[in-house]
Amino acid sequence: MDKGIGVAMSTAIFRELAVYNRWANARIYAAAFELSEGQLKRPVGIFFESLHGTLNHLLATDLIWLKRLTGEGDAPNRLDFVLHDHLRELAIDREAQDRRIVSVVEAYEEADLNRVLQYMTTKGQPLQQRIGDVLLNLFNHQTHHRGQAHACYSILTGAEPPVLDLLQFQLGQPAPDLSLLI
Repeated sequence: MDKGIGVAMSTAIFRELAVYNRWANARIYAAAFELSEGQLKRPVGIFFESLHGTLNHLLATDLIWLKRLTGEGDAPNRLDFVLHDHLRELAIDREAQDRRIVSVVEAYEEADLNRVLQYMTTKGQPLQQRIGDVLLNLFNHQTHHRGQAHACYSILTGAEPPVLDLLQFQLGQPAPDLSLLI
């Protein structure tokens, strides 16, 4: 098992990242609701082709990681699995899974972060990692693909996308209430 670079991890950091993750997802989804169905699904040259494909991928991978971390829930067996064809259903599920991520992370104690999680990749390869490293990957993966979604919005609209910087979250920039949009 690769121990990484020995980053000091704390539940406080992961709790902040979980809440930030929910905040940033709400902001990118609110922007997505400004677009037409055609715009959402238009291929723009990114790995999962479109904004809709990227948002689906993020939700699919979160379901996979949540299943690995908790042993509960359904998870797709492919990273490109389309969970929902329409943004409304995708947003409802996104909100639910973001609440779930916050809840799972809030339940961890410091010692849990060093506990080893054994799991199978979507290709059937057995792996093991510390839970703290899994959480680092989960939040880094979200940030990476949310950046692609952010770029999609700019490409599709020519407008400035919503600010997703962690600093803005920390300074209290509000998140939209997605329940008003779905």
